[in-house]
Amino acid sequence: MKRILTALAGVATATMVAASAQAQEVTLTLHHLLGPKAPAQRMMLEPWAKSVEEASGGRIKVEIFPSMSLGGKPPELYRQARDGVVDIVWTVLGYTPGVFPRTEVFELPTVHRGSAKDTTVAISKSWDLIKDDFKDIKPILIHTHGGQAFHMVDKPVKSPADLEGLKIRTPSRTGGWIIEALGAEPVGMPVPDLPQALSKGVVAGALVPFEIVFPLKLHELTAHSTHGPNSLRFGTSTFMIGMNMERYESLPDDLKKVIDDHSMENIAATYGAVWDQIEEGGKKLISDNGELIELSADEYGAFENAMAPVVDKWIAEATGNGMDGASMVEAARAAVSKAAGE
Repeated sequence: MKRILTALAGVATATMVAASAQAQEVTLTLHHLLGPKAPAQRMMLEPWAKSVEEASGGRIKVEIFPSMSLGGKPPELYRQARDGVVDIVWTVLGYTPGVFPRTEVFELPTVHRGSAKDTTVAISKSWDLIKDDFKDIKPILIHTHGGQAFHMVDKPVKSPADLEGLKIRTPSRTGGWIIEALGAEPVGMPVPDLPQALSKGVVAGALVPFEIVFPLKLHELTAHSTHGPNSLRFGTSTFMIGMNMERYESLPDDLKKVIDDHSMENIAATYGAVWDQIEEGGKKLISDNGELIELSADEYGAFENAMAPVVDKWIAEATGNGMDGASMVEAARAAVSKAAGE
């Protein structure tokens, strides 16, 4: 009888240990708007998920759901993560205007200078400047892409006058302000809607980076693309990998540490550099299939002069909302310059 009781106790203990181990295993859903072959998934989200899984010893599994396959529209992604519909999202902050007013400072022309790595590192090292935008979500990475270029169906753009009166797709409020400042009419839409808008003539062109050329086949829909010298662009967009706060808080401390070790400053330089690398493939597709226009310093200067009021407008609005807009712009510029080693 003693042997039987001992054996039963051993079985019970083993069952409890197994149940405890099972309880520590976590599957996280990651939802985003682009397709499974998009560089964003292949070169950032998949490597990040794999690294998290390996660092957790297999106790965290990240399941990626591309192309809005869990439902909803791209502008709903932030709310899906905030409200716990999914665990993690990758999204464009500009799709939810008004929610991230401080972070917009890094989208502005003369702040972003054409390097995703520099601006992404600057964001992570300037967290106190924008942290109040993220009280309702666990930020894993706030990043930019290389910056906006003009991609046009049939009209080359070499001066602001070339854009006069045209309808141009914008990704965000600040992008809309840039388009207006250059004399064109902004048309807001999530990027997955862009190919149809271009093919049907809803817009004459778009402000998007080169990295999106391959996933959306923009080289088949546009004939001319314009960017500035030395990779200078026309502003940028900010993105977020963000996690539901309650889901994060529910993790045991050691798994929270795995997430923290794969968040913000710990990964900013790595994935910022990835976004710069992604741009090159898009540029090659454009140059192989159409016209890639690199403006001279003087030509870009005309655009920069025209875009200057965008920064003034942002400062005035931020100040009116109780922020020190001028100081924020100055701090953001300094952070980007420092990240660039200037």
